[in-house]
Amino acid sequence: MKLRTLVAVIVVVGVSHVVWANETYKFDPSNSTIGFSVHQFLGATHGKFTKFSGKIDIDREHPENSSVAAEIDVHSIDTRIRRRDDHLRSAEFFNVAKFPQITFKSRSVKRTGPQSGDILGDLTMHGVTRAITLHVKLLTPINDTRRTRWTATTEPITRRDFNLMFAPATEAVSGISQTAGINIEIEAKRAE
Repeated sequence: MKLRTLVAVIVVVGVSHVVWANETYKFDPSNSTIGFSVHQFLGATHGKFTKFSGKIDIDREHPENSSVAAEIDVHSIDTRIRRRDDHLRSAEFFNVAKFPQITFKSRSVKRTGPQSGDILGDLTMHGVTRAITLHVKLLTPINDTRRTRWTATTEPITRRDFNLMFAPATEAVSGISQTAGINIEIEAKRAE
């Protein structure tokens, strides 16, 4: 009987350690930004998405076991020009009625420094999924377990890779770059 009790205690302690090893954080959209910039002729258009959610699971002992998932409401695109935003939501570009969300789901996490890493994941936009790598940097102290704040960059995203093209005549005269720069700053709060 005592052996069974000892085995049960070991199992409970072992399982509890696994549960406590991971920390889950949820994006705080009010203190976060998912933005982009696209060059056009001599200037650049800057925009952002105002509605998104996400979750970060952190394993501090084994960062490679950490993960990230995010979902962006494409309808929330905001370039500060309503007419342009409506056009970007239309069937000619994002086609929000058919593709209302952009998603990212990590495949692997690799630590590249004391407070930096690379997150390889699948970005799905406009019905197309492509692998991208987010280069992330932790901005909060590494021992802060109440919240976490990160910046993330990636190589520019090519619109053509996601079938985000205007009509050929528009593309020919618009001067809009084929690439979009991505700038992300996420603050996430510990889930309870």
